Amino acid sequence: MGSKNKLKRFRENETFSNVVQPTREEVLDGNFGYRNKWGSKLFGNDKPIVLELGCGKGEYSVALAQAYPEKNFIGIDIKGARFWRGAKTALEEGLQNVAFLRTQIELVDLLFGENEVDEIWITFPDPQIKYKRTKHRMTNSEFLQKYKKILKPNGFVNLKTDSEFMHGYTLGLLHGEGHEVVQANHNVYKNEYSPKEVTGIQTFYEKQYLEQGKPITYIQFRIK
Repeated sequence: MGSKNKLKRFRENETFSNVVQPTREEVLDGNFGYRNKWGSKLFGNDKPIVLELGCGKGEYSVALAQAYPEKNFIGIDIKGARFWRGAKTALEEGLQNVAFLRTQIELVDLLFGENEVDEIWITFPDPQIKYKRTKHRMTNSEFLQKYKKILKPNGFVNLKTDSEFMHGYTLGLLHGEGHEVVQANHNVYKNEYSPKEVTGIQTFYEKQYLEQGKPITYIQFRIK
């Protein structure tokens, strides 16, 4: 993507009613006004809040919002030029139950209040295979504790990935730390019990993975 196109998207994001872009300082200083108020302040209701972490182009967040109008969805990513597409699509289609938050994932526990979130989706994250990148894996112990802070007691985390490494790493960690694994599937398209929101929504990159014959894996779990 050219720099001019990126700048154009950044400018458009600033005008979108469904995009929130706090500064890092604002979040760290505790001055972020949406914390504990996402439902009332952004969506104007008290429906369940579902996050997609590392939402990319926002395809999954938008598709979930279309499928589940009884819930509110927030796609989170640091790359605003990417989720611009999802935000624009949502506005064009008049979707009132999906928004996008430009920030770093490691700040998530400062952006949402305790028990404010009902469910989390992590879709096709970078597996960060090298050992020195462990701290950046979105299902490592530190991240799980951040998610636990903002999730309701019985809230789910969903991990959907094409990476066998990420699937195995996460499953091992969950078992090792005593978390509750609700579902674990090594190939969602060959399992008749796969949830419809797992197989019924395919991102651009997921379609490419499937064309390459890569199995798509899925884990649903609760953090104890």
